[in-house]
Formats: sequence, structure tokens, C-alpha cells
Amino acid sequence: MKILKEFRDFINKGNVLDLAVAVIVAGAFSKIVSSVVSDILMPPIGLLLGGVNMEDLVFVMKEASGADPAVTLNYGMFLQNVVDFLIIAFSVFMVVKVASRFRKKKEEAAAEPVPTKDQELLTEIRDLLKEKK
Repeated sequence: MKILKEFRDFINKGNVLDLAVAVIVAGAFSKIVSSVVSDILMPPIGLLLGGVNMEDLVFVMKEASGADPAVTLNYGMFLQNVVDFLIIAFSVFMVVKVASRFRKKKEEAAAEPVPTKDQELLTEIRDLLKEKK
């Protein structure tokens, strides 16, 4: 029973729950980005390259012979995956940048120093001396 309590406490920590949500959202976001790349970006690029389907771009290293399949380097799929990665990496960069900006503002607001009693008294004395001049 102790292990179940420890596990429940571990799961209930905010960081673990945040991480779980992030992984699920990232999986869904990855599918969307893959669709954007393969269904929206790559067809026009393929059209510009002479009507080529990017997924079909391969370099045949060894032709198929009998029951042996051809050995190919699928550089079209590689290019498509690189574009996927770049879009996802840029999106994550932008999310982190926005989150850091909000965190920085929050820290700056919380970091305002509270004057000590001595500082308050000195400030009052300074203000009184200014008024006498």
C-alpha cells in the first residue's frame, strides 16, 4: 500500500501532470504539422520541381532482382521529415519565448524590494529635509 501512496503522490505533483499534458498535446501537434507539410507544403514544392511527389524521391542503390527488393535511399521522405522537424522546433521555440516573457514579467513584479523599517525612516527624514529647503 505504501508504494501505491508514493506513486499517487508522484503523479499528483504538478510537474508530472504538466509533462503528461505536454506529451499528449505534442503528439497531436506533430500530426497536424506532418499533415501541413505532406498535404500543403510539399505538393507545391514538388510541382515546382517538375510535378514530382516528394515521397517518391529515392536513390536506387541496388535494383530489385527476383524476390530481393530494391535497396533505396529515400531522400524525399527525409526532406519531408526535416521540414516537419523545423516547423515543430520553431513552434516550440516561439512557445518557450512567449512563456519566458510572461515568467520574466511575473518575476520582476515579485522581485520589487520591500524597504526595511530603517529605510522607511530615512526616506521620511529625507523628504522632511527637502520640504524645509
